[in-house]
Amino acid sequence: MSKLVIVESPAKAKTIRKYLGGGYEVTASMGHIRDLPQSQLGIDIDHGYTPQYINIKGKEKLIKELKSLAAKSDEVFLATDPDREGEAISWHLASLLGMDVQDKNRVTFGEITKKGVTQGMAAPRSIDMDLFNAQQARRVLDRLVGYKLSPFLWKKVRRGLSAGRVQSVAVRLIVDREKEIEAFKPEEYWNIDAFLSPPSTTKKFAARLTATADGKKVAVKNAQESEAIVRALDGASYIVASIKKGERKKSPTPPFTTSTLQQEASRRLGFTSTRTMRAAQTLYEGVDIADQGTMGLITYMRTDSLRIADEAQDAAKTFITQQYGPQYAYNGKRVYKSKNAAAAQDAHEAVRPTNPALTPTEVEKSISGDTAKLYRLIWSRFIASQMSDCKMDTVAADIQANGYLFHASGYVVTFDGFTVLYEEATDEKEKKETALPPLEEGMQLKLRELKPEQKFTQPPARYTEAALIKALEENGIGRPSTYAPTITTIIDRDYVERDQKRLIPTALGRTINELMLEQFPNIVDVKFSAHMEQQLDTVENGATDWHKVIDDFYQDFDKTLKHAETSMEGKRIKVPDEESDEICELCGRKMVIKHGRYGKFLACPGFPECRNTKRLVKDTGGVCPKCGGRMLERLSKKGRVYYGCEKNPACDFMTWNEPTPERCPKCGATLFKKGGKSGALICEKEGCGYSRPQGAEAEKKEQ
Repeated sequence: MSKLVIVESPAKAKTIRKYLGGGYEVTASMGHIRDLPQSQLGIDIDHGYTPQYINIKGKEKLIKELKSLAAKSDEVFLATDPDREGEAISWHLASLLGMDVQDKNRVTFGEITKKGVTQGMAAPRSIDMDLFNAQQARRVLDRLVGYKLSPFLWKKVRRGLSAGRVQSVAVRLIVDREKEIEAFKPEEYWNIDAFLSPPSTTKKFAARLTATADGKKVAVKNAQESEAIVRALDGASYIVASIKKGERKKSPTPPFTTSTLQQEASRRLGFTSTRTMRAAQTLYEGVDIADQGTMGLITYMRTDSLRIADEAQDAAKTFITQQYGPQYAYNGKRVYKSKNAAAAQDAHEAVRPTNPALTPTEVEKSISGDTAKLYRLIWSRFIASQMSDCKMDTVAADIQANGYLFHASGYVVTFDGFTVLYEEATDEKEKKETALPPLEEGMQLKLRELKPEQKFTQPPARYTEAALIKALEENGIGRPSTYAPTITTIIDRDYVERDQKRLIPTALGRTINELMLEQFPNIVDVKFSAHMEQQLDTVENGATDWHKVIDDFYQDFDKTLKHAETSMEGKRIKVPDEESDEICELCGRKMVIKHGRYGKFLACPGFPECRNTKRLVKDTGGVCPKCGGRMLERLSKKGRVYYGCEKNPACDFMTWNEPTPERCPKCGATLFKKGGKSGALICEKEGCGYSRPQGAEAEKKEQ
């Protein structure tokens, strides 16, 4: 043996070993090998905030093996991931193995392919101390905040709680949004739509009332105003007053960064950020592909850069030309700029397939599940980003009727361009435009229907994971690599609950947020946190000493903590009980949700007079097809979700199929969802037998 290469994971080691061949031994450190102690602060505050690193418990045998392999090798290369965390692991490995951090023993791979590994091994460098110190500064700062604040929360609220530099701001964003929703007062308004058709066809199109004929905007606020306008339009002639034709281009969205990948995987695939990053890590480190062996399928997945290598663009253009035709390949070079170019880490490319010609269909012969779905998403987004614009002919028409002006618009796609492959998903429902029939100025149209419709303004939507990640990124809070663990933490701490895709603050989350706002306003202040992130970035750029950044923060933080302990001495915060809809069968009170050693449960608020408790179950809104009782979500002994009647054991109905709000058009019973997204809606009432594919409407004869 002459050369030893150390990476983090066995999967990555397996892939790299294939490309290096003889003369190299490739082994894995299994992530970090040293860290701060869990049982104590581990920071020497009085001596420059020196971290007191220790070997991670349980890795003694691995450390011994690494030392033995290093001692037998002529050269040792540290090939951990190409980011702050990877640089830190390499620094700790160098310290543990007695290596000189000034030596050129650090190699990085932007992609785990033959080309990527060859290029990385050909350009060894010394450990980037600025990058390491940036990681170390974040680790020390997060430890000081977490280990100083958490005991305070334990004393004032209850044990098992935590606060953090990023998680506390995330909770505040979610709580503030919930307050906005609760304070929102809907305002009534009315839309008045005219459904019209030209004289030569029965094809209808919709035009919306927007203004008076003299251009004054019309805002219909109530039913009386709506009725008055409808009366004024009785018997009106609808004349096309003006037509404006034009062309519109729609450009593709950029290839993925870490955060946009997490957002799109959440919207399109329903993945949590943790699930996305787990699948992306596998794709980066390498999978076995039929006839090609083990290879990394995507570039490094922790990046906020939109840069693309020239050879990758050329490969994509060649593929697009061959697969779709030359007209679909963008004529030129697409250059995408990061929204915050100054803060973007440009060491890596955007997230893209390592081989653009390797299609998802080909890959799916060898892999399946999350990795296959995520590869298809990454590949499609990247290929589309190198394709031609979508081109549309647009038409906008203003239509006069008895002194009022209606507006209609539409478009026709003349060249689909990148949309033949991929379009970005959104959280909001977009208004769909359709093509208008041929219209001419002065044309008199036939009114098919005049439809006034009452509407109410809507409160802001609750955050989804995708929307929260977007908000954190736009506000400069944390970094893409921190979003997944942050969301996991605030859910695990019970500060936030996930309802479908929506994130909702719990009573505990609200209580902690109010306490933090009162006693530690800087920790939950968005602007302060963003400034702190910028200061940490200056460490990575070599512009600021990390000790100074920590000291500037800690001196004020320490004073704030001491003041909080003094001002709240002897006080304890009670978390309000969450009232449920469940009625205590012993005394008739509404039961409340309590927190115990084994999670949440229902308890009577009449304690100690009434000591009734029961398991917390979720009402699905469905009705039992056997007895008419409520259908409740329950957990089996093995942790699998099933649905059972509330009257169990008197009623023994249960099913693995999820109840839906829809009712059977034949018998009126609840319809159940069977077989996931592509399955069917079925009626489980005995003797009915109704079934239809999901998404399909009930047959008209059955309505």
